[in-house]
Amino acid sequence: MPSADEIYRCPWCGSDPLSIDYHDREWGLPLHNDQRLFEMLILEGAQAGLSWLTILRKRENYRRAFDGFVIEKVAGYTDADIECLLGDAGIVRNRLKIESARKNARGALLIQQEFGSFADFLWQHTNHVPRQNSWRNISEVPARTEQSDALSLALKKRGFNFVGSTICYAFMQAVGMVNDHLVDCYRHAEISSINLAKG
Repeated sequence: MPSADEIYRCPWCGSDPLSIDYHDREWGLPLHNDQRLFEMLILEGAQAGLSWLTILRKRENYRRAFDGFVIEKVAGYTDADIECLLGDAGIVRNRLKIESARKNARGALLIQQEFGSFADFLWQHTNHVPRQNSWRNISEVPARTEQSDALSLALKKRGFNFVGSTICYAFMQAVGMVNDHLVDCYRHAEISSINLAKG
């Protein structure tokens, strides 16, 4: 893995080693696993009003607290489980965000029944193909798009919370539904080549 000094990266990842590692290994890499997609949707919602680095630093605590983001387990949480999570200092102790994880898990289960998988439902919003963008400056990268608007609306209709269009677009970037690495970032070409190979 290249060092922080050797190559150009998207400027949002800054200089924190955890953020750099996330940028280099995960961000923009296409995900099709229901459990991982659910995890990322919950974490993006948890990030609302906070920095992504704050959530990254708490991610292992989230995985422990939310049973590895197994959708069936989170969907089955009782009110007592919610109260227990509110006492967990390792995660963001926001009642609405914690309750939304349970609500969103229940919605994800219904989507799996309807579409066969959570992934198929999500990826239909890009016609099951990652969108390749060619931004040269971070100021060009949108906060939301028509596709994230549509995904947000579809999730809200199914009872999901913390899935506004901006959150949905950040999610789409994270799970590789769009390749928003800047063209000068070394990961842009790597992600593009992965997508071409799979296409």
